[in-house]
Amino acid sequence: MEILVCARRVPDTSENEIELNSTGNDIERDDLVYSINEWDNYAVEEALQITAKVGGNVTVATIGSEEDEEILRREMAMGAHHGVLINDGAFTGSDGHGIATILAAFVRKGHYDLVLTGVQAEDGGAQVGGMLAAMLDYPFASLVNSIEVLDGKLKISREIAGGNREINEIDLPCVLSIQTGINEPRYVGMRGIRQVASIPIPTPSASDLGIDPATVGAAAAKVRRVDYFLPALGKGAEILQGSREENIDKLIELVAAKGGLK
Repeated sequence: MEILVCARRVPDTSENEIELNSTGNDIERDDLVYSINEWDNYAVEEALQITAKVGGNVTVATIGSEEDEEILRREMAMGAHHGVLINDGAFTGSDGHGIATILAAFVRKGHYDLVLTGVQAEDGGAQVGGMLAAMLDYPFASLVNSIEVLDGKLKISREIAGGNREINEIDLPCVLSIQTGINEPRYVGMRGIRQVASIPIPTPSASDLGIDPATVGAAAAKVRRVDYFLPALGKGAEILQGSREENIDKLIELVAAKGGLK
């Protein structure tokens, strides 16, 4: 089975203190630590587990610049067979529709049985997977938290409201958006990253993919970010001091004062 995973490089929220820039229209990006989008990492792990069972190859593709190559090397060290950096200045500023347009053009150039995305991006929305499927005219399922390979189709479980699960069969080829918790992504060490450091990574451009630059990028974007703001801080927590019995009595008083005890 040939599987494509669409990945994204994002600021690592566990390693950065996010601040607004001076104009308030973006975050301050200087000196940020970046990593692969968390949901995408689960998608790569799931692809690797599928190919370990049924055979095939896993390709990880990302849209970006030379800096984004680092996540491809990481996922190749994780076990992905190929990495592709879709790189063209015309792609800068693309909204979700533009990103899906670029990915759809790339998929059409290949022969993939299954396309995986993360459910959402940590620095963006959750719309790319669905739009990509629509452009390819492929079946689509979101919030997928288990996959079983059948003959020419997949049996999938997806997360729905109330913590319930919905079981479906979906024909191949298809697009799935992967939810966190579907697996446990494997650890990637520096030794593994060094082993793939010299492997060439293809960098197809807009012309290579047959994309009209006017249909992507900032000029073609229908959705534009107009503002960033920090939410107002609420009242800080109250720390109770005293013995356990005193804190229990005080807690009961506080809850009762808030109307929590009738």
